[in-house]
Amino acid sequence: MQKSSSRLKFRNSRNPAVTKRQRVSRQRFMGTVTPNAQETIQSSKIRLLIVWAILIAAGLGLAVNLYNLQILQGQKLTQKARNQQMVSLRPFMSRRLVTDRNANVLAIDRPVYTVYAHPKLFDKSNEEIAEKLAPIIDKNAADLVKSFQSRKSGIMIIPALPEEIADRVIALRLNGLELNPKYSRLYPQSDATSDVVGYVDLERRGQAGVEYSQDKLLERSVQKVRLMQTAKGELKPDNAPEGFLHADDLRLQLTIDTRLQRAARLALKAQVEKFQAKRGAVIVMDALDGSLLTLVSQPTYNPNEYGKAKIDLFKNWTVADLYEPGSTFKPLNVAIALENGAIKPDDTFNDPGFIKVADRVIKNAQRNGYGRINIAQILQNSSNIGMVKIIQKMRPSLYHTWLERMGLGQPLETDLPFGVSGSLKSQQKFISSPIEPATASFGQGFSLTPLQLVQLHGALANGGKLVTPHVVRGLVDSKGKIHYSPTLPAPRQIFSTKTTQKVVEMMETVVSEGTGKPSKIAGYRIGGKTGTAQKASPNGGYIPGARITSFVAVLPVEAPRYVILAIVDEPKGENAYGSTVAAPIVKSVMETLIPLEQLPPPQANSAAETPR
Repeated sequence: MQKSSSRLKFRNSRNPAVTKRQRVSRQRFMGTVTPNAQETIQSSKIRLLIVWAILIAAGLGLAVNLYNLQILQGQKLTQKARNQQMVSLRPFMSRRLVTDRNANVLAIDRPVYTVYAHPKLFDKSNEEIAEKLAPIIDKNAADLVKSFQSRKSGIMIIPALPEEIADRVIALRLNGLELNPKYSRLYPQSDATSDVVGYVDLERRGQAGVEYSQDKLLERSVQKVRLMQTAKGELKPDNAPEGFLHADDLRLQLTIDTRLQRAARLALKAQVEKFQAKRGAVIVMDALDGSLLTLVSQPTYNPNEYGKAKIDLFKNWTVADLYEPGSTFKPLNVAIALENGAIKPDDTFNDPGFIKVADRVIKNAQRNGYGRINIAQILQNSSNIGMVKIIQKMRPSLYHTWLERMGLGQPLETDLPFGVSGSLKSQQKFISSPIEPATASFGQGFSLTPLQLVQLHGALANGGKLVTPHVVRGLVDSKGKIHYSPTLPAPRQIFSTKTTQKVVEMMETVVSEGTGKPSKIAGYRIGGKTGTAQKASPNGGYIPGARITSFVAVLPVEAPRYVILAIVDEPKGENAYGSTVAAPIVKSVMETLIPLEQLPPPQANSAAETPR
């Protein structure tokens, strides 16, 4: 027993295998803890408290954030989410039609397709694709192959393929061809009405004519709509407002008559080519309300191929360019003198062929003198001397005031774009030199546009009122009912009916007996006045040998209504005068106008009248 006991004591002393944990446990059991153990316990408690503090702080932060998101910003965030789910769209709508007074279409949007080729997607050879495609789109197969070889994708083959041809291309079922739909503006009348209608560019913005000046009327007003979209960006039509793609059937109707427009262009073009002129124009206006039935200029352009035209053709020169009217202004000067009592209708004047004004000598254009002639004969023979003597019976200041009253030197109100103001010297300069009133008496020394001259002659035709020349009738529906008409300035009375009637009757003698004989039409009473004016130079003075020939007519004399002006700029040849160049154009236009407007000869009017 002692031996065993000693062996056990020896094993305990030789193998102190009691671990620190066992000692600590033994010490706890015995009620004693060492300082190191206390530190360990304290450290564990602190770590536990820190963890709990972090968890509590995170929970409180989450609760505060949830409160902020759900309560404080809930409404704002909800709206933001809806905005992300919704998309604002402005539906693309076609541009309104443009029609003439008889509902003939002058401009219309048509669906076309831009065709792209992606050779990398072809399942046939380039040559096979080209052979099938070329005859349909009117292209050369070899040229198409070259295009296909230029790159692997995104090759534009044709910018605007008509819908009916696009259907044939689609029917080929060729992989690698892409057709993107769009609208293109088409002008069915080609160049017949381009001077009035104008054109739109690739951005679908009007650049000339009423396409430019009436752009707001031609663009349909479409409100933006908000549609919901999926996460993939697909639009959901469920929330689309009812009828948001509905388009009205309104179209812009003009006062132009395409039939008369074509006739005027043919007559004008023939004379411009015959006399190798720089340019020419024809205007026909209804003097009762200022509506323009015709406005053509030559040369012109095809609005379907506007890129091929010279840029200066896009501005209609009858509205945008000034010129000195010459003798076509003489009837208006006679009206001014009659209205002010400076002359009487039966007054006579001596025309010796020249007159000295200050340091200048003024002569007639084609003859030395006409002797003793009355006012009608002054117009018949286009006597410059007679006109100078008529205006000399008026005070220069009063004459200048009347020119201003008629609108000279002021812009002409019209719905055609790019209009310019006329040119008239200041009253001080006008009255300080006697030569100014003298040259103005036969239409020189001031300038206006051809359209303004038509407006002034319209006052002679309608009993003395200045009306506003215009081409827009308004917006009408498919049944012809008008929904909108532009507001025009009220007509302004400048001459008495008595004065204008007398002047128109004098103008009738110009056609029956004077320089306007080439415009005569059997059975009809026509008033007119020729004009052959020197062409003013931009640098002052006049261009040697250059002239502007013109003829203005009023029809019919017994009930004046229509004013027709033909003007040809820089015709060549010794025989190039208003009577030989412009008067035949007006006659041709009147021969078309008379049946279109069903104007009976005066004899028919008399026969139809019955005594009351």
